[in-house]
Amino acid sequence: MKTTLTGVPSMRALDRALIGAALLMGMLLLAAQVVRAGEIIPSIGITKTVDSDGDEAKVFGGLAFRGNLLPFLKTEIGAAYRSESRFNDNLKVRMWPVTASLWLAPVPVLYAGGGVGWYHTTLDYDDSLPFSDETSQKFGVHLGGGFAVPLAPMVGLDLNGRYIFLEQETSQLPPNEFDPDYWSTSLGLAIKF
Repeated sequence: MKTTLTGVPSMRALDRALIGAALLMGMLLLAAQVVRAGEIIPSIGITKTVDSDGDEAKVFGGLAFRGNLLPFLKTEIGAAYRSESRFNDNLKVRMWPVTASLWLAPVPVLYAGGGVGWYHTTLDYDDSLPFSDETSQKFGVHLGGGFAVPLAPMVGLDLNGRYIFLEQETSQLPPNEFDPDYWSTSLGLAIKF
């Protein structure tokens, strides 16, 4: 912050501080509206990779916050944990996706849309192999939808399904790359604020 010769902050610095405070106050008021119309959704589900040498689906857990942007438009921020085995259990893929979604809700119980995500992925090689574990962060896209079924005024069930598109993943095991795309289906308990 600039000061004048007398040690008093200049008007330009004060103007910036007031504008910054006004913007912060506006964002806090908007956030209060979203939080008041929001719900938190802890969930459990199953995931299945598209290109895998195994046919089994894996269980995963997640947590999401969903708010109403408009009466027919919902926003969602979520995080989850999932894992899968590949190459005859020689590679375990652990993933922590953090996603942001925009859902179009033409009727209150039905929604569809998509979003983007940041996928923190660890490739954990079997101890008998001479490879070091690798961790990467990648960007992905998802499409999906679901049903939000009210059970009581403040609680409902949320059934969600999505397809996640990720870029090719490389590994040290032959064929040295694989398609990490996967399906997920989850059932959550939507708790409204």
